[in-house]
Amino acid sequence: METDVLIVGGGPVGLALALDLAHRGVDFVLVEAGDGQVTHPKVSTVGPRAMEAFRRWGVADAIRDAGWPADHTLDIAWVTVVGGHELHRLSLGTAGRRPPPPYTPEPEAICPQHWLAPLLTARLGVHPAGPVRLGTRLLGFTRLPDRVSAALVDGAGVRTTVHAGFLVGCDGASSPVRKACGIDAPERHRTRVLRNILFRAPGLGAALGPRRALVHFVTEPGGQRYPLRSIDGRDLYRLTCPAGPADATRAVRRAVAPDVPVEVVSDSTWHLTHRVASRYRAGRVLIAGDAAHTLSPSGGFGLATGVGDAADLGWKLGAELAGWAGPGLLDTYETERRPVALRSLEESHRNLRRTLDRRLSAALCDATADGERARATLGREIAESDPIREFDAPDTHFAYRYASPAVVDEKVVAEEKVVMEDRTGPRRSGGSAADPWWNRTAVPGARAPHVWLGPGRSTLDLFGPDFVLLHFGAGAGSGARYGDPEGLVRAFGDRRVPLRVVRCDDEETARRYERPFVLVRPDGHVAWRGSAAPADPGRLADLVRGAGAPGGGVGGAGG
Repeated sequence: METDVLIVGGGPVGLALALDLAHRGVDFVLVEAGDGQVTHPKVSTVGPRAMEAFRRWGVADAIRDAGWPADHTLDIAWVTVVGGHELHRLSLGTAGRRPPPPYTPEPEAICPQHWLAPLLTARLGVHPAGPVRLGTRLLGFTRLPDRVSAALVDGAGVRTTVHAGFLVGCDGASSPVRKACGIDAPERHRTRVLRNILFRAPGLGAALGPRRALVHFVTEPGGQRYPLRSIDGRDLYRLTCPAGPADATRAVRRAVAPDVPVEVVSDSTWHLTHRVASRYRAGRVLIAGDAAHTLSPSGGFGLATGVGDAADLGWKLGAELAGWAGPGLLDTYETERRPVALRSLEESHRNLRRTLDRRLSAALCDATADGERARATLGREIAESDPIREFDAPDTHFAYRYASPAVVDEKVVAEEKVVMEDRTGPRRSGGSAADPWWNRTAVPGARAPHVWLGPGRSTLDLFGPDFVLLHFGAGAGSGARYGDPEGLVRAFGDRRVPLRVVRCDDEETARRYERPFVLVRPDGHVAWRGSAAPADPGRLADLVRGAGAPGGGVGGAGG
């Protein structure tokens, strides 16, 4: 069997990469050892930047409609025990009534993994009708100069050899693909051994009434400092606690005060690790998701980082297979994504330490004056520790900026500044939660800003299959003032790089994008912007497709 890309692993990241390749018309096969069903969901929340990618792939609405109740609270509460003393609460509204943020068309969505994985698998299609092969394991592979040969075996013991142009390991934290390539993933912080208990508790939500929350951080001096989370918004919950021999039902009873029925569904021990692979590529074999990085779940950045890997890698694999990528394009996958993983790892670790480093009084749970004082003191400490940073962190999801040879940084010159101030006024700096810097300007390497172009239509909907050159102020006389984009169109065409020119007269979009020319990559990140058409369009076309040497400019294209 032959295919362009063999994806090993059918978790959320492998499925996300498959969606991106399908979106680009790339032939692929995805193999997953399991049956596609998830009995012990780990992932619960899909972050906003990941939801933007799922919007591009046409599944965002299905994720939102997967089953989470629109009227269930999204609050986060710190408690001595669920239903007991409450120490602090973040009031975050509900999915149905929460106002949408101004910087994205796709706020985060709650879609636990046992809903998400089957949904994405069904969208792709299971063999023989589709490219997803369930119950199929990778036995091993051989890297060759022009392909990867992989040996597979299905549940019936039938062996198959697949010849693929590229193999991508999305096969989890212990990644056999990564290990077979000799890629190490050194530990960056101490590993912790924890336990997840999935259980049903019918009536718990009703018993809690207004005290229920999406997440209860059970905080008591006996060692429990971890979350109890509602999984489906109904009767399914997951308790995280230190590993140990205690009976699972007893552990749940210790964390939950109301006397409601409890049925343990599953009980698993897991290792909380903080690792980033030293390399993301070994020739025609690449890794993504947990195979490339494992983070603390504190903050929910793991899935977001993995989906970002898929969005970055998919278009570059498509370019390689279509023949228009330069020799350095695929290497920029690691250059761009590894720093994001390192940054997300440290942010999630800070969130974890914020929880673990709190000093708890021995009297915290006592029904005494000392207990009341201890609870009031801890409540103030939690409130003053900026706890919202763990649960509403748009900067972590959006505020990274790629620096690679395929991104042409701006070079502001005197005549350029005149044009900029004439069109947009002086450059603003700083920002606020409602108007962050990364959504107010189209900085090369950063995600292109979201602006509503009409009901339900965002600037983000312009990006995806091809490079897009946004041309603002394209009215009469603009050619004489800013130059003509046709030279860039010809340069891209000569190199068979897909490019669409979108002429935009929307004033708010022009204000945020700041320049008359903004070139956006297929993953929605800005490749270049300029106050004039590039003096050397061929040079620019080569740089953004990975065929130019680092450094060097493109004549009058800077800015």
